[in-house]
Amino acid sequence: MSETPEVTKGPVVTPLRVAIGLCLFAPFVAMLWVGSYAKVDPAFIGIPFFYWYQMLWVLISTVLTVVAYKLWQFDQRGRAGSSSAKGGASR
Repeated sequence: MSETPEVTKGPVVTPLRVAIGLCLFAPFVAMLWVGSYAKVDPAFIGIPFFYWYQMLWVLISTVLTVVAYKLWQFDQRGRAGSSSAKGGASR
């Protein structure tokens, strides 16, 4: 009659979640480290390095965010599958 509630522990750190964090953290590091790209050369089709480097990171950030999202979905499917295999409630 009475079901025992699932005991949830604190956040679980897995290698997959570390990869997700790195995908989301990398653009911040790249953009906040201004000294690494605060220069004019090498120019790309007449655009100074300072500008095209930042625009390139817009595209890279998009790709990394999509990768992080897909990894998160994979992680959540894995956790849902393992909880139902242990006899937990399914969603």
